[in-house]
Amino acid sequence: MRKYFLPLYFVLFFLASYSQNNYTEPDYIKTIVFKPATSNLYTPIIKLGERINLSFDDLNANEQDYTYKIEYCNIDWGISNISKSEFIQGYAEDRIRDYENSFNTLQPYTNYTLTIPNENTRIKISGNYMLSVLNEDEEVIFKRHFIVYEPKVTVGVAVYKSRNISTINTKQSVEFIINHPNYRINNASEEIKPILLQNNNWQTAITSLKPQFYRGEQLLYKYNKETSFWAGNEFLYFDSKDIRSSTLNIATVELGRELYHTYLYTNEERANLPYTLFPDVNGNFIVRTLNGNNSNTDADYSWVHFSLKSHQILKNENIYIHGNFNNWQLNETNKLHYNNETGLYEATLLLKQGFYNYQYVTLTESGLINNKTINGSFYQTENDYTVIVYHKPFGSRYTKVIGVGFGNSEKINN
Repeated sequence: MRKYFLPLYFVLFFLASYSQNNYTEPDYIKTIVFKPATSNLYTPIIKLGERINLSFDDLNANEQDYTYKIEYCNIDWGISNISKSEFIQGYAEDRIRDYENSFNTLQPYTNYTLTIPNENTRIKISGNYMLSVLNEDEEVIFKRHFIVYEPKVTVGVAVYKSRNISTINTKQSVEFIINHPNYRINNASEEIKPILLQNNNWQTAITSLKPQFYRGEQLLYKYNKETSFWAGNEFLYFDSKDIRSSTLNIATVELGRELYHTYLYTNEERANLPYTLFPDVNGNFIVRTLNGNNSNTDADYSWVHFSLKSHQILKNENIYIHGNFNNWQLNETNKLHYNNETGLYEATLLLKQGFYNYQYVTLTESGLINNKTINGSFYQTENDYTVIVYHKPFGSRYTKVIGVGFGNSEKINN
């Protein structure tokens, strides 16, 4: 939740390769959910041996044969040159066998599900992984990244208000400690590479941090400016679990010629408004429906209409709807367009029933993403923070992930 004009020494520019694909995801692939099997977890980070689940819909509903492929990645998400047998037991590439057609929905679709590890594929080592889904012509349909870690170290994470007087009310700063009492680290400043995330959004990740202090078997990262994020604002939300009814943030619902149309109340810029607490899941979404027992196949799709009232017409910036529902990507699908007749920025997205978090961000012609212009930034905002600890000992051929720490700004320190 911050702009990208940050000093080079702690911005991880290769993360553009994480979020930007060299292909376009087809319009008929929708609702890609990739998260741990554990309930109430949304970040694709698992401990070695635990399960991670993938689910997605094909609106063509013709029961295509899809294949998954798992590749091991370097810390910069480039494909590693280690052999498949070193990181996979079984097959690194196999068919997706579990699929089921939708039931009693206006929008027909086929829902595909996959669990890793499974009887044919087991992961052997920790690190960065890329999961690709390919069609019958071996073309990549979409990709998702995930992380496997070994709990070799523990990480304590604390969130503070910014100590910079100019940003004390708009930024949050993260401090963390890596504890390694039973794990040998020879040269921490060179071997240990922590990455700091806010709300699992790799577009704003911070890296290249070295320990400031050493205390026994602890590495202390007590930065302030270098580990500060724009606090942003609480995510907006709507809940379409009852597709025929309006709710708190849904103004009206209409049945069109083929599908329902869900019209949200018009949002206003919040940059100059007081901070207000909204219940959110920090940019994530949950598929759910009241119209069936299995949300994977019983939840329907509707055209969701977004509108934003802006105090000015932005000339050199575009506005996008931002969230995990489309892997935080900014593309033509979730771009808002100004409507001269209504005086509003508008966009329409085809979304499956559920609880959705979203926010509005601007993108400049030079590629800077800014979520402050529309949303504002308030230190009280509740955000999730994740510290991923990478370790590449001298002479090692790959980078391990030896620990993960989580923090939240709900109880922020002064």
